[in-house]
Amino acid sequence: MLVLGHGAGSSMTSPFLTGFSEQIAELGVATHRFDFPYMRAGRRAPDRAPVLIAAYRQAWSRAVELAAGLPVFAGGRSMGGRIASMAAAEGMSAAGLVFLAYPLHPPGRPEKIRDQHLYGLPMPMLFLQGTRDSFAQPALLAGVLERLGSRAQLVSIEGGDHSFARAGASRDGRRIGASLAPLAAAFVERVVAGLG
Repeated sequence: MLVLGHGAGSSMTSPFLTGFSEQIAELGVATHRFDFPYMRAGRRAPDRAPVLIAAYRQAWSRAVELAAGLPVFAGGRSMGGRIASMAAAEGMSAAGLVFLAYPLHPPGRPEKIRDQHLYGLPMPMLFLQGTRDSFAQPALLAGVLERLGSRAQLVSIEGGDHSFARAGASRDGRRIGASLAPLAAAFVERVVAGLG
């Protein structure tokens, strides 16, 4: 089971998360998606971090019930992945973390790096990241991965932006999301095999 938080500007039913969830289900990984409170209320601006983390933990608890003893992973698209990691830093015991475009820093503000909480996380982490993602300069992300060591794996999507769109390729969010699912499923399989 993989709990998926959505990005700041799109809901749990975004084409990207829908395509990703449908495809990873075909590969044997169930997903549990949810909307953060501001999205349910129809507001554009995300809630403050404590509210987002509390909402993630609530969705996580429900997923653990539904999983009935199966390993439960956490992650999400952009902001949703970052909130998953913050919830894990506060003690949420995910089997692993799956980041779909981790927002390492705001666009054009690489000095505002959001990495400190990651270094205390004990679980395996997968970073799926476009090489043209304005929220994660490749050199900065490489430095974070180096510090994380063997706990973290990076899969770079060549030419992908923050939405994983690439010049000259399909911009269909559903297809893009589906194309990333096998990478995440392979990570989940490896982690689960290691738990046995």
